[in-house]
Amino acid sequence: MTDDTQARIQQLVDSNEVLLFMKGSPLFPQCGFSSRAIAILNHLGAEFESVDVLQDQGIRQGIKEFSDWPTIPQLYVKGEFVGGSDIMMEMYESGELAQLLAKDAAA
Repeated sequence: MTDDTQARIQQLVDSNEVLLFMKGSPLFPQCGFSSRAIAILNHLGAEFESVDVLQDQGIRQGIKEFSDWPTIPQLYVKGEFVGGSDIMMEMYESGELAQLLAKDAAA
């Protein structure tokens, strides 16, 4: 992966409080995991931006190296990697994700 791709990913993560790297768009998720991630964020009323990794092969590969996480979707909150859809689901069910998002909205 190029430094340029890393820099682009870092810039995206830094400039969006809540950012989801996903397959497809929030209106048309292209995989079940991305769909579940969107459903969780929407249910929590989170304001978020998304990046469709299917539109950019560099980002699609680069994000996996950036986070050292092998799968997509990937959620970032306040520049911190949160996890994929399984982790999001666990955090949603425990109330942790709502707290994380609420804390950031208030900050």
